[in-house]
This record gives sequence, C-alpha cells and structure tokens, in this order.
Amino acid sequence: MKRCYPWLICVVAMLMLAISNGMTMTGITAFDPSLLDEFGWSRGQLKFRDMFNLLLAAALSPFVGALIDRIGVRTLALFGSVLLAVLYAAYSQVQSIAHVYLIHVGFAAVVVSSGLSVAVIMVSEWFQTRRGTALGIALVGSSVGGMLVPKVIVALLPAHGWRESFLLMAVIPVALFFICLLLVRRPGAFGAQPWGAGQASATCRPGVASSLPDLSYRQALRTRTFWALSLVAITTFWGIMSLSSHLILHMKDLGFSGKQAADGMFLLFGLGMVGKFLFGFLADVTTPKKVFISNVALMAVGAVIIALQQPGLLWTGLVVMGLGWGGLYAILQLQIVEAFGLSAAGKILGTISLMDATSAGLGIWLTAVMFDHYGNYRIAFIVIAVLVVIGLLASLLVRDERRLAFAGEANMQPVPGPGLQRR
Repeated sequence: MKRCYPWLICVVAMLMLAISNGMTMTGITAFDPSLLDEFGWSRGQLKFRDMFNLLLAAALSPFVGALIDRIGVRTLALFGSVLLAVLYAAYSQVQSIAHVYLIHVGFAAVVVSSGLSVAVIMVSEWFQTRRGTALGIALVGSSVGGMLVPKVIVALLPAHGWRESFLLMAVIPVALFFICLLLVRRPGAFGAQPWGAGQASATCRPGVASSLPDLSYRQALRTRTFWALSLVAITTFWGIMSLSSHLILHMKDLGFSGKQAADGMFLLFGLGMVGKFLFGFLADVTTPKKVFISNVALMAVGAVIIALQQPGLLWTGLVVMGLGWGGLYAILQLQIVEAFGLSAAGKILGTISLMDATSAGLGIWLTAVMFDHYGNYRIAFIVIAVLVVIGLLASLLVRDERRLAFAGEANMQPVPGPGLQRR
C-alpha cells in the first residue's frame, strides 16, 4: 500500500482540482444562460464576478506558500471543500448581482485553498523522480472538471431548474471532504518515502541532476526565467480562461444548442486532459523546454483558428487549443519546480499565480465588455490570439537557472596555487 501511495495522492489531487476548478471557474459557466435569462444582466455585469473572484484569489495567492508551511496541504484542502459546498448552497438563493459577487469572494478562498499551488506541492512532496508524469496525472483534474461539470449541470437544469441544480451540485464537494480527510498525508507523517527517494532524477530525464541547489525566492526573482514564465502564464491564462468562460455563450450565439455547447467544453478540456498526461510523460523522457515551447505553439495556432470566427473551424480550434493548453498547464508547473527547486516553490508558484489569476480575471471581464460593445466576440478573440503569440516568444527565453547558478558558483571557487598544491 505504501509503495503505491504516491500515485494515490496524484489521484486525490486530480479530484481536488476537478471539483474546485470545475465548480468555481469553468464548469459553472453552464449556469450563465439561465442566470442571464432570469435576471436580465449584461454579460459584462455577470462576468465581473469572475474577475472579482480571480483578482481576490490572486491577492491571496502569495500567502498560500506560507499557509502550506504552517498548516499543511491537508487542512487547506479540507477547508476548501467545506466552503465550496456552503457557497453552492448559497448560490441557489441569490436574488441580485451583489449576492453573486459576495459568493465569488468565497470562491476565491476555495481556489487558493484547494487549487493549483496546493495540488502541485502535495504531489511534489511525494515524488523525487517521475515528477513530470505525476504532475501530469494530477493536473488532469482541471480538465476533468471542465469536461464533466458542464455536462452534469446541463443534464440537471431541464428537470430541476438552476436553483435546485446548485443545491444538488453541493453534494460533490462534501464527498471531496471525506476523501481528503481519509487519504491526504505527507510522506513523513505517513511513515513512507517519496517515489524515487535516493535515486538521481537523471535516471528519468537526462541532464537533470537532483543534487543541484535550490534557488531562494529572491534569487528566483532576479532571473530571466522567472519573468519569462510569468509572461507565458499571464498571456496563456488570459487566453484559455477567457475562451472557456465565454465558450458556451459564444457557441449559442453561433447557433449551437446548449448540449452542443457543453460538448464544446468537453472537447476543449478533454483534449486538455490528454495533453496533460501526454506531455507530462514526454517531459520525463525528453527535454522539458522543447515540450514547453511546443505546448505554447499549439495554443497559438488554436487561438488563431478560433479568432477566425468560422463555425466549421471552431471544433478544430478547440482541439488544437485544448491539447496545447493541457500540456502547458502541466509543464509550466514542472518548469517552475525544475528551474528553481522545491525550497521556495510555494512562494514562487504563489507569485506567478498572483499574476496569471489577475490576467485571467481581467481577460474574462474585458472579453464580456468587448462583446457588449461590439455585439460579438471577434475583437476579443483576436486579442487572445495576439497575447498567446507573445507568450510563445517569451517561452523561448526559459533556461535552467539552477544549473546556471551552480556553474556560476563553481567558476567563482579559487584555484589552488602551487604552494597549496605542494601541501
């Protein structure tokens, strides 16, 4: 049992991301047509909730690393699952847009306590080798949530209406609470060792040495890789979150049915799931940077296709965009851990999350504002395509900062003189 426990932790992290991300950011958009019909809000008014949610999550993200060190990932996951259940029950009672905004304040706390940073640290603690594959499995969760949550909601709405459907959905995070309560542990507390403990990570990825020293948070901030990764995150998160948040409404505007729109979300995140596992595996057997650049390139191609606004090409764009995003989502986290080490990973992830969540929130809201102004998504989707191309250029600047720091320290060591050599 203990031998397989690291992989069980991957599955738990996957479920946690599927539920927290799917129910607060992506899948919840299946309720948007019902809310707009019920209350008559503009898209800008409704999507302001997502910007509010993500900006608050961004503000809280830098503190996640300190919270993980102080109370651990288990406590945070338990808190996030209970809070999500309470908030979904509250959503069933909303009467105004102010109520929605207030609930999304709570969603921000769910995102940071049961979201990306917690999942990455949870899995990374259990793996010294095969970390790319492990993170690929765990981060599949966000795709699973984007695939399945809209499907479940669309299936519930005709028979139960949107208010009762919110109540029924609240059962899901309650189940997550008990799963985390029973299974989430740290290696030391469980009396087990991480996968590959005592082995050199070079056995899995040529050229990567586990003995390289970690960079501190301040050292990381002074590297070009930190800022290149930040720019990639900022541009691609704007793109994928804006697209996924508006996809159901966009497809209905193009004449697709509600079921077809849910199928579009399923396809986008389904290919994302494939990309996370596939490219996570490839990162363990080839050069992670090449995989990373390839993922951003796929996203750029997909974004350009979608920006053409052709219904017949939409499915192709979703396939390419989803596949690239899925791989990038996994490899971006791996690049952070590999470039800087685990010692300051929580703070580094939190800081980059601050920037990408801010970008994603602004992107979702401004996409809605552009729709309200122009009456369609053409300009908004062109902006997405341009930003992802900028992210592609930034990805070319990423390098192995730990190895460079180690090489720099080695070059600064004094060379023994003849007198010292004779001694």
